[in-house]
Amino acid sequence: MNTIETEDRLGITFCNRQPVSIERGEGCRVWDEEGMEYLDFTSGWGVTCLGHSHPVITDAIFKQAKKIIQNPNSGFTYSPSRARLLELLSEVVPMESAKIYFANSGAEANDVAIKLARKISNKTKIVSTLGSFHGRTFNTLSVSGGRQNTEQFLPILEGNRFVPFGDINQMSEAVDKHTAAVIIEPIQGEGGVRIPDADYLSAVAALCKHNGVLFIVDEIQTGFCRTGKFFAMEHSASTVSPDIVTMGKGIAGGFPFAAFAVSESVNRLLNKGDHGGTFCGNPLACAVATSVVNFLQSQRIADSVAILGKLLLEELQRIAEEYPSVVRAVRGRGLLCAIELHSDAQVSAVTEAALQQALLVTPTRNGVVRLIPPLTVSESDLRLGLTCLEAAVASVVPDH
Repeated sequence: MNTIETEDRLGITFCNRQPVSIERGEGCRVWDEEGMEYLDFTSGWGVTCLGHSHPVITDAIFKQAKKIIQNPNSGFTYSPSRARLLELLSEVVPMESAKIYFANSGAEANDVAIKLARKISNKTKIVSTLGSFHGRTFNTLSVSGGRQNTEQFLPILEGNRFVPFGDINQMSEAVDKHTAAVIIEPIQGEGGVRIPDADYLSAVAALCKHNGVLFIVDEIQTGFCRTGKFFAMEHSASTVSPDIVTMGKGIAGGFPFAAFAVSESVNRLLNKGDHGGTFCGNPLACAVATSVVNFLQSQRIADSVAILGKLLLEELQRIAEEYPSVVRAVRGRGLLCAIELHSDAQVSAVTEAALQQALLVTPTRNGVVRLIPPLTVSESDLRLGLTCLEAAVASVVPDH
């Protein structure tokens, strides 16, 4: 069987694909069907936070699968696996007396957050930011500012507002008595790794509290040590107290899973029947997530990410200075970094050149290439990836 030909012939493709068929992975490395080895600096869109086939994850899957995968009437019955994860997450989520519910994906978690905010407030207006991305469901597309294809699927929702990311003055003008909620990423991922001022999130939180508006923090890409803190909101100059926090991607190290947490005051306004789901909090997913979060805590992964992230950003800045005709700017926090190029054409060229150097990177809209290596990457592998990236950048210098 020719994998690429079969997928192209029988599958639906919504994106431009790289002509490589990955068969297996271990740590930061993956191998294609021909045995070619690549360094993976994508973490599968940021989900394989412990790298590929980490024993913490594979052992958890095997052990739990031998017990039970899905509870009878899953949400109607209790689960020791779910209880353990709830207890563990309550220790790390930066909210007092948080109540937690599980979902299948980050988009679903955000979708539910928006749905519940509208139900609780009896209002429909959501304020989001330009360049944001909160998912591909009907609800989350309506609050994702900058998705070029959004208007193809949605009518213009007159109530929703988009303001520049990081601009508290325009946020203040947008939030009013008709607003149900504000939803913000602490660092914009799809928007190009945009990092606001240190007091921005706390200022938005205070604005929401003053106006009686729910504050939703989307930590799907930035949570679980990705930025050098367990959650990116913890980088804020002062404590941020959101009403709802959504989580996904790294929460289960590559196993499809997500969650959202609400404050006690929000929980008091929820009723039975407000939400549900067939696989929400199934024992297998909860067991995997518990193992991942335990590992992140016990191995102090956030601390090592902060150190490696500093090295990564310094080296990217050096590359930017060396090749200004290709690299316009670099940004990053922890192991979530971006190199902004001068055009989308250069993004395609660098991505392809990186593949030829046996490095996988994440092309992103607005002329950005994202680097999202596993949180367990070694310094030597990080430097090797940077060497490959620099060669890729050098190969697309004009008139090279």
